[in-house]
Amino acid sequence: MDKKKRLAIGLMSGTSLDGIDAALVEIEGAGRTTKVSLIAFESVSYSQEERQVLLALCDRHQSTVDKICRYNVELGKKFAEAAVAVTEKANLTLADVDFISSHGQTIYHMPDHAATFQIGELSVIAEQTGCLTIGDYRPSDMAVGGQGAPLVPFVDDLLFRDETKGRILVNIGGISNLSVLEATGSEKGVLALDTGPGNVLIDAVVQIGSQGENIFDENGSIAASGQVDEKWLQEIVDQDYYLKMDLPKTTGRELYTWEMAERLYEEGREKRLAYEDIVATITAYTVQAISYHIKKVVDPQYDTHELIVAGGGVHNKTILAGLQDNLSQSVRTLDELHFSSDAKEAITFAILGNEYLHGHPNHLPSATGANKEVSMGKLVLPSALTEGEQ
Repeated sequence: MDKKKRLAIGLMSGTSLDGIDAALVEIEGAGRTTKVSLIAFESVSYSQEERQVLLALCDRHQSTVDKICRYNVELGKKFAEAAVAVTEKANLTLADVDFISSHGQTIYHMPDHAATFQIGELSVIAEQTGCLTIGDYRPSDMAVGGQGAPLVPFVDDLLFRDETKGRILVNIGGISNLSVLEATGSEKGVLALDTGPGNVLIDAVVQIGSQGENIFDENGSIAASGQVDEKWLQEIVDQDYYLKMDLPKTTGRELYTWEMAERLYEEGREKRLAYEDIVATITAYTVQAISYHIKKVVDPQYDTHELIVAGGGVHNKTILAGLQDNLSQSVRTLDELHFSSDAKEAITFAILGNEYLHGHPNHLPSATGANKEVSMGKLVLPSALTEGEQ
């Protein structure tokens, strides 16, 4: 920790269940002095079989304790492979890496019970890489009354607050979330929340409608070729109780399930809608969920000028166009700020690990609802370090 600069790997697997993102970064400083540079980024995809296993683990009707126990280890190995892959991409070795920070894979999130569960065993990652490894962040926030999410706003506040204009940062993964950053000097805290579905229902409907031929709507082209059924869209929005819930609030695949996607697809077919029209309407649902929270929660309280989008949804041009049509803020991608949209969440967890190692709080109680600040995370030392080999 005495180093001026540290090399770190951030590992992230989200609700989209498409794979593990690994970001190798150079971090200088900590807290408000943090500077981060992306050296390499790699995404290690899940096989169709692995994805189906993870989907089953997230479903309380299919999951079993023995499957969770076994796959916790198997996924730890997969996370370690991702760390190796991104290091090799940078022409470096794991001996060059100071620490690894892993989000793991959420299989169930129960904020009302102060409970959450991420798998991808940290001890396996540490042992297979030989690197000091930090992870399992969310329970620390929940232990002090928080929802365990969203965690990204802490890093948004460190890196993206602007001196002159307010910003809304939206991350569209399986679930969408947003952070509101007023201009530097504002006395208001960071507002943050999950807005509801991101890609999770779109991906599922695409897979159902294409009978597995496609696993997502590349560039939003399927939605762009269809027509939104406005009446049905309003019915879907009206039935979503999450949208009307008070803050703080978080959600996940527990609410926006595969079964929900199947039900919506069948509703669309009963309305004699074409496959493309169904995808277009479900895509518009994601747009409406984000827009609803900005109009109802953000705009009455905050002065914001631009909306900056990151995550997998940044590649869906139909979503971006829908947000621009629905909102008064200008819509930009994080890449336009010369920061990787795809790598953002993996970079976020590298920074959370850096803050943990400095003993700093690494969450925002104003975002999660926690009653005090804590330094989230758990640390695993590999045998190479405990034996004094490094």
